Amino acid sequence: MGGSAVQKRTDIQGLTTAILLTTTGLFADRRRSLSENIGPLTKVGGLTLFQRAVLTLERAGINQVIVLAGCEEEALRRTLRQGPTVTVPVRWRPIREFPPDDPRTWEALAEDVKGFCLIASVQAVFSKGLIERLCDGLQEGEAALVVYSAADSWRQGNPGNPLVRYEADRLVSLAVSQEQTGGCIAADLLVVSAGRLGTALQPDPSSSSRSSLAAVARPSTSHPIRRILEQAVLDGRVKVVPAQAGSGQWYQDVRDASGVKAAERTLFQSLKGEFEGFVDRHFNRKVSKLFTKLFLALRFSPNVVTVVSTVVGLTAAAGFAVGGYAAGVGAALLFQLAAVIDCCDGEVARLTFAESPLGAWLDITADNVVHMAIFAGIAWGAYTQHGEGHGAWIPLALGAAAILGNACSFWLVRRVQRIRTIRGWNNPVQAAWSNFLLKNVASRDFSVVVLLFALLGKLDWFLWLAAIGSTAFWMILLWVIRPSLGSRG
Repeated sequence: MGGSAVQKRTDIQGLTTAILLTTTGLFADRRRSLSENIGPLTKVGGLTLFQRAVLTLERAGINQVIVLAGCEEEALRRTLRQGPTVTVPVRWRPIREFPPDDPRTWEALAEDVKGFCLIASVQAVFSKGLIERLCDGLQEGEAALVVYSAADSWRQGNPGNPLVRYEADRLVSLAVSQEQTGGCIAADLLVVSAGRLGTALQPDPSSSSRSSLAAVARPSTSHPIRRILEQAVLDGRVKVVPAQAGSGQWYQDVRDASGVKAAERTLFQSLKGEFEGFVDRHFNRKVSKLFTKLFLALRFSPNVVTVVSTVVGLTAAAGFAVGGYAAGVGAALLFQLAAVIDCCDGEVARLTFAESPLGAWLDITADNVVHMAIFAGIAWGAYTQHGEGHGAWIPLALGAAAILGNACSFWLVRRVQRIRTIRGWNNPVQAAWSNFLLKNVASRDFSVVVLLFALLGKLDWFLWLAAIGSTAFWMILLWVIRPSLGSRG
């Protein structure tokens, strides 16, 4: 599943530009621990924090990224060139000329923004869904701020970001006590309009009442971004978007080694394949992350991981063909290992933004080749155990039926995917039933069933289950999708 898919970018309700801060946070210095050397080049899940931020924004529909970079600019440029392909334009602004704490920087940057602008620090990982949620229903002149649990932040030390209080979905105040906030802190992820970004030189709203703002022309001592946010709070125009762990709208600050580990846990929890059964969710995914970390360390592409899984699966099929109890159990354990590694190619692809149509096709094709080889191996092993006795042909016939059923199922699943993504269903009932069948039947869970039959020494019984089950599956699936097949080709 190698290569980076070029995503079709569309504006998200006027959000076209992102400004990334590589040396500071939105509100103050990050107070980073220099001894731990956590920075934009720190790797999390196989990519640097900077790469991950740029690629996430690209997938979310951002059309240009402006980077306020320090002395690490050349290293940041190099990591973009050497990593997954970045198609969004990246513009560089040195902080020696554009210091983030200078209001004139933001007024100058406002000229490069049309509509809304997202401002973020790269020392965090966040989801594409969170970026999309930020602009959901955002109106002209409004701002949107991500908030998250202050308890999570304080475990890594005070980040210098203000505590916040909000009612419904509107920000009420900043820098209040933790008891008043309900335990929420402002994240380094903010969306503002170009118009508000250009007001950084206006007076500090915290110094006086709103009516005096126009009369006071002294420069503020607060950070420009905080000043812009405070002005928007006074207008009641700041929407709050709470980051939600365990959902598609997550945010994880990264400032020390514990933050790196927490970010990797968050990334792995966000991974999920298209068709997953009970065993995948509760066993394979828990074990596969260990192999995924190894493959990331070895810099294996998703396609290479697919090949590794296929080789292990075909080796298991050869073991089944040997026949005998010990060979059957060993082959079943290998097949379970192949199922675990089969989770890894998708995980590596999603973690490194290396998904591609070719990779998806290779993955599902390799899976079906392995499954048919497993059926053939078990059938041949059972045949050799029966010898030339009465009914020796039955395992071969069952194996052939299972292989044919798997081949028909593979063809129909590909048709379902094509209808769903390109042509569309005739009615929602077909869509619901096809999704139910694919999510609850077409999974890797049968590897555990194979292992159970192997431990019982009854692999020939499994052939009956495979032959009947695969045949019934493709017939039922064909019946469900037949109207769409007939009318839409």
